Formats: sequence, structure tokens, C-alpha cells
Amino acid sequence: MRMQSALHLIYPPRCLACGALVAGDGGLCGPCWRETPFISGLVCDACGVPLPGEAEAGAVEFCDECRQTARPWRSGRAALLYEGNARRLVLAFKRSARFDLVEPAAGWMLRAAAPLLREDMLVAPVPLHPFRFLRRRYNQSALLSRAIARRAGLGHCPDLLVRHKATPVLEGLGAEERFTAMAGTIRAHRRRAELASGRPVLLVDDVMTSGATLAACTEACIAVGAGEVCVLALARVAKDA
Repeated sequence: MRMQSALHLIYPPRCLACGALVAGDGGLCGPCWRETPFISGLVCDACGVPLPGEAEAGAVEFCDECRQTARPWRSGRAALLYEGNARRLVLAFKRSARFDLVEPAAGWMLRAAAPLLREDMLVAPVPLHPFRFLRRRYNQSALLSRAIARRAGLGHCPDLLVRHKATPVLEGLGAEERFTAMAGTIRAHRRRAELASGRPVLLVDDVMTSGATLAACTEACIAVGAGEVCVLALARVAKDA
């Protein structure tokens, strides 16, 4: 505690978004908190996007996109809408190695994931292709999944899934093109598959757009006998965002 206090005197805590002084580590200042689109209230049970209306205990609702697109997973949640301040934070984490965002983001995601968590659930990240991992040198989804598993007291397998085929950059592609690009690109690691057999799995990603990547990951888990699969994203792209 004394060491932390001394460090705060030298390096005072700053807002994750704008750099303004804040009360504690890993926080947002008041204005940035208000400008960050956290998801709350009634949400789509499949993808976590916010819905109009009031949340009622036990009620399950779906957005138009998830009514039109069958999801292979059971339920999904996201902590943020991928716009404005949230988009800037996600891109800073993804492209600029902002590792200071991992713990706060994991906390936001865990709050969103509360309805999904099950005893003995295995947490696993969406994998990167090896070539992309070598270029970036880290998998942002794996950093998030590790922090989430630790905080929730759940098992973690960072290499449960393998992206064995490279895919083009999905940004800018339509939903159908994304699903086509992801088909057959992900499978379970042959030495880790037993860990998922008969067990609930929570798949973690940084951003969910069409759901094509998470669908491919879910299908890979189901193929090796996983129990129910749920998905969790830091941010969800909404059509009207």
C-alpha cells in the first residue's frame, strides 16, 4: 500500500481516455465516463446490443439482426457500443498496445457477462492467425480472456482454438462476405479439445460486428463436444451506431 501511494505521488492516476487526473488507477474521468457508451438495460440475448424498452426479470429479447441470423451460441453480451469514446479505447488497445486497458475492460465485460457465467465454465479467446500474431506480438482477446477468467475464478485456455487459415481483413466487408471468409478457418487445438468436452465455454473477443468470427469459434467448440457456448465482446457494432 505504501509503495502504491509512493508511485501515485510520482505517477498520479490518469483517465484512460483523455489523460486527465483521476482518483484511482484504471478509471475514466467524469466527462469521459459520461461520453463512453456502456451497454445497460434491456439487451439482445444473442449479441448484447441494447434494445428499446425496460428490462424485465426472466425476459429474453432479440434484435432484428439476430432474429434474421441464426446464432450457434446460446447467449451473448458486450460491455460497450463500438462508437465514439469506446471505439477510440478499443482501437488504442488493439493497435497501440495499451495494456493498461486490460484490467478495466475485463471488469466492464464481467459486469455484462453476469447472466452468462456458469460453474466450471472454460474461458477462451478468439484466436489470431500465427502470421498476424507475429506482426502484432499479442492477442488482445487472449489478454482480456485471461483477466476475465482470473477475476471470475474460472478456467482459462488461451489456445483452445486455432486459426489455421489466414483470412482477409474483414473491415469493410458485408455480413455475408464475412461469414464466407470465416468458413472453415478455425478449429479446436487437438491437444486442448478434451478441456472443452461436455463443459460450458465462454468465448471472448474485442469487437463483435456480424458475429461471423464468433460463429466459427462456436462451431469449432461444438465440434469437439463442448457444452453450451456463450460469447462475450468488449464492444458491439450496432447497425445504427
